Amino acid sequence: MSAAEAANAAIDHLESMSTLQPDLSEQYQNLVNLYQKKLWHQLTMSTLEFVSTPSTTLRTTAEGINSYHALFEKVILPIDKKINQLNLARIASFVSFSLLDDPPYKDGVAARSILENVLEKRDRLGPAAALYTEARLGLLGLTVLARSGEALTTESSVKALESTKEAITKGRSVLAELADTESEAAIVHSAFYETAMTYRKAVGPPEAYYREAIQYVAYTNLSELSQDERYNIATDLSLAALTGEGVFNFGEVVAAPALQCLEGTELSYLVELLSAGARGDVHGFQRVADSNAEAIQKQPTLVSRAEAVKEKITLLALVNMVFERPSLERTLSFEDISDRVSVPLDQVEWVIMRALSLNLIKGTMDEVEQTVDVSWVMPRALTNKQMTELATRFGEWAVKVSKTKDYMMEHTGALLNQ
Repeated sequence: MSAAEAANAAIDHLESMSTLQPDLSEQYQNLVNLYQKKLWHQLTMSTLEFVSTPSTTLRTTAEGINSYHALFEKVILPIDKKINQLNLARIASFVSFSLLDDPPYKDGVAARSILENVLEKRDRLGPAAALYTEARLGLLGLTVLARSGEALTTESSVKALESTKEAITKGRSVLAELADTESEAAIVHSAFYETAMTYRKAVGPPEAYYREAIQYVAYTNLSELSQDERYNIATDLSLAALTGEGVFNFGEVVAAPALQCLEGTELSYLVELLSAGARGDVHGFQRVADSNAEAIQKQPTLVSRAEAVKEKITLLALVNMVFERPSLERTLSFEDISDRVSVPLDQVEWVIMRALSLNLIKGTMDEVEQTVDVSWVMPRALTNKQMTELATRFGEWAVKVSKTKDYMMEHTGALLNQ
């Protein structure tokens, strides 16, 4: 088909859809005008916006075909060389996922073929668009697997998961080469981490899910997600932070905007638990846990890892105790630690050894004197209150430095004259 014939076919299709779907006539006519004027960038962005709202714009053609699929095949693909390749991949992604909801395509074959066909032109796509497409293809496979209800232990499921894992591993090295300053970087990072996060939600462990999910929420405009999507991510992220091995940076989670959607819901206690943990407040954590005991019993991960969570809060209490002390007053007695972290005196040594082994703190312990001298505490995200306390400490330090300077200025002359 010649370029002129392809252009006429595209316009004819848009005109027919405008007539067939009167409530969408304005959008289709806009696409017609942009196509006729050869405003390819504007056409791409308008199409991207159009296919991103399937709840209101996804229909069927007169032939009973998915309207997004028809739009992609008849309008976008004929001009694919003229448009931004990442936007082409994004449009293809929306189209492919829309096919999962059409009864004939629930197996995902047609949906996969759209993204696979785009990837055939990898050289033209470039690394960013290619990685985006591969990530979305991986997510598509995970979505189909989840909807099938097939056990993850079957041969086909294991094969699909292994393929996804390999793609994630390969894609991570490509992702590292994309500069965060590039305008397209956030979109690609978001797609990659969504796939990695979804994979880890399926296979675990929770700490691996946490690492991927916290990156996903950092690169994603959460306002573009549905309320249910935000709610699910906030729930999963909270549970992963609480139960994940080696996850101690609760302040990072508490500060994440994603958790706001849990406030005022039946799961708001998760935010309260995380906030108490971030403060190292053992008693506050226990109060929240006791008052929400029935709800916690409905969360299998919290129940099965209850002892690990208790240990984590104890260790965070020690970390915060160190942080709250001035840098020159970080020799802690076992008795003070016992009171702060709420453990018997004979268990304090174990708590200190555990914190040292996990690199939460560095220092030396004197078993005879029953003290520990802490020289370093793990860096982590701070709450607003902790930031205020740190600012106050910096102010006090600045005053001391100023007084020392004045003293030196005052006595230097006398010392030199001796």
